[in-house]
Amino acid sequence: MSDGNPARPVRDEDAFDVAAVARWLDRGPIAEVRQFAGGASNLTYLLRLEEPAASDLILRRPPAGTKAAGAHDMGREHDVQAALRPVFPPVPSMVGHCADTSVIGSEFYVMEKVDGVIPRQDFGFPVTEAQADDLCSQAVDTLVALHAVDVTAVPVLAALGKGDGYVARQVGGWTRRFADSRTDDTGDWSDVLAWLDAEQPADVAQRLVHNDFRLDNLVLDPDTLAVRAVLDWEMATVGDPLMDLGGALAYWVEADDDEVFQLFRRQPSTSPGMWTRERIVATYCERAGVGLPAVGWRFYEVFGLFRLAVIAQQIWYRYVHGQTTNEAFAVLGGAVGYLETRCRSLIGAPRTAG
Repeated sequence: MSDGNPARPVRDEDAFDVAAVARWLDRGPIAEVRQFAGGASNLTYLLRLEEPAASDLILRRPPAGTKAAGAHDMGREHDVQAALRPVFPPVPSMVGHCADTSVIGSEFYVMEKVDGVIPRQDFGFPVTEAQADDLCSQAVDTLVALHAVDVTAVPVLAALGKGDGYVARQVGGWTRRFADSRTDDTGDWSDVLAWLDAEQPADVAQRLVHNDFRLDNLVLDPDTLAVRAVLDWEMATVGDPLMDLGGALAYWVEADDDEVFQLFRRQPSTSPGMWTRERIVATYCERAGVGLPAVGWRFYEVFGLFRLAVIAQQIWYRYVHGQTTNEAFAVLGGAVGYLETRCRSLIGAPRTAG
């Protein structure tokens, strides 16, 4: 069975001093380093040690090039997972964080590799409709469990919170990031930004949020598809859980979505038995005991798509300015334009409330 997450030879632009990492780890020589293709933000590598009995390790580091202030904070990502694991078990075990940028030119951290399968664009192995249905249910339960963590009992997590006003801070912060990463081909977006500013609801709660919760950030048991680990905690913080759900569903492409949105699919959400966005929202709200505000779901859906557009625009900015040569990013300028149209279409749709 494929693990759905093959590691490949390291791209030249993403290479680092392997011997220096081995000295820092102090676990013996590193026999092989490979790079995971997934992830357009922080870079992720498989470290295979020479010692046969040793477990494989994962190294995470930021990409080269200009980045937003506060982004790609390796120490923060490491510390959040280390603090979270005792109260939310499906998190990888941390090995250590290196703040000394002289080792490989940037900070990095290393964690234990969690064995299992990671669903990518397609499962890559047989999955029945009943299994797909159960996977969706387990994924929702995992997000509900994360949002139920008592952050006040864990100082590292509690320190992430900035109090009420999370929705407003998110709208303002992502708007600024968008302005900072504009390129000559960036659309107007002014009507979408004005709508988000005017329609934003108050926070429904203050919970620990992942901010990048997707099936391709989950490691699953190869037999039962139970969630073994949640990966990629770069943007985790304390905030509104519905904003977390909205961000997650921005990536959730359904079988009857238009042809262009189908090109955005990075997880097997169109497979038979997979849930619709509407069912996920309803089930999450029921299991988490969270009610939709009067503005309904549309605000969270539009904001999730806008945030996705900003993430794509930031990567597109790096590509346009030659800070990355990864040809997979060559389509992102057009993707941002499509998301602008999709947001505008949703804003014109009739309002629905929960």
